[in-house]
Amino acid sequence: MFKALLGNPTVQMLIGRAIGAYMALVAVTTRWRRINQAAAEPFWADPAARLIIAVWHGRFFVAHKLWAFGAGAPKVKFLISRSRDGGVVTHAARSVGVDVVRGSAAKQRKGDTGAQQKGGVGATFELLRHIEDGGAIGMTPDGPRGPRMRAKMGVIQIARMAQIPLLPITWATRWRVVLNSWDRFSFPFPFGAGVLIWGNPIPPPPPDADAAEMERVRVQLENELNRITAEADRMMGTVVVEPAPTQQKQAPEPASP
Repeated sequence: MFKALLGNPTVQMLIGRAIGAYMALVAVTTRWRRINQAAAEPFWADPAARLIIAVWHGRFFVAHKLWAFGAGAPKVKFLISRSRDGGVVTHAARSVGVDVVRGSAAKQRKGDTGAQQKGGVGATFELLRHIEDGGAIGMTPDGPRGPRMRAKMGVIQIARMAQIPLLPITWATRWRVVLNSWDRFSFPFPFGAGVLIWGNPIPPPPPDADAAEMERVRVQLENELNRITAEADRMMGTVVVEPAPTQQKQAPEPASP
């Protein structure tokens, strides 16, 4: 019954706006410490900056706090799945100033030449158009279904096609609950201490990158996101959320448009 209700657009809007209000409450009442913010400031100062903001799926909740939304800052759009949950997340994100592109990663079946499923190709082209217009995009490299904290190749493919850098970001709070979900979603409480960490920007693979070079950049992004996420947890004195075991197979990746 709950899934049926969640499929109702009005219910999605109401739940999403309530979550968005809570996201804003956490963001403004937490005493934040900022680490390596200088890595993001050049992008904020350039209204035509083009980049990919990368955050793990389990740290999406206050990711908006790690971007500037003032006049002159590049507009950012996040890729959100077309699932029922994605409908709720869309309203939550928009309520805190983050625009979205709806679509899931397109899957390529063995023997197929084209990418399929849930608007993956259309979403990719919409993201690329936004980039060409001088915007930033946000992606969860392990989303929408994991494995947890293991970067998929889709984000690297977009970085290569658009020739834009990747900026890893993360956060942690001292008061939180880590849900027993595939992504170990971190649910923060307000009125506590927290840390915001910007990773080191990662250059895109060259336009003619081979499979080995693409994998090198993918691993670099994964390692940097895991490094700063573990650092954030340790700084807050909480249990470090670990990535999924490496033996888990990743979902098939989309073919380049």
